[in-house]
Amino acid sequence: MPNNLDAVDRAILEALSEDARMPNNRLAERVGIAPSTCLARVSSMRERGVLLGFHAEIDLAALGRPLQAIIAVRLAAHAREQIDAFTNDVRQLPGVLSVFHMTGVTDYLLWVAAADMQELRDFVVDHLATHPAVAHAETSLIYEHRRGPGIWGAAEPAHS
Repeated sequence: MPNNLDAVDRAILEALSEDARMPNNRLAERVGIAPSTCLARVSSMRERGVLLGFHAEIDLAALGRPLQAIIAVRLAAHAREQIDAFTNDVRQLPGVLSVFHMTGVTDYLLWVAAADMQELRDFVVDHLATHPAVAHAETSLIYEHRRGPGIWGAAEPAHS
């Protein structure tokens, strides 16, 4: 098992992937262990870097950013300094939800959210088209975003 995960650890991770807000007592009951053992296991997985954090799933339209896009970026050169600088630069930009460093023709995929088309255009022009490391950027609008089934099949977030 990767990172010495046993069946109980995997059950904990599965339950948390469905509902990260699940109280420890309910989590412990679901996986069949004592609450103190459950808390210790969750803490251990956090310390080992298996459990990276707990995140809220937010309706971006409710935050005034209903327009989402994936932007494919190709760099002009591939020196480590340019790669590191570009990665650090884009991770700091408002509206960037995720940054994926890729193999192949596309060097990066950026998942971004914007208030409207003009804000998206300004983002591309101000931060990508003018960035010294960028050779090409191609924007694709996202019509709809839905979670996939994950590794345990929890396609929809839990509602409580």
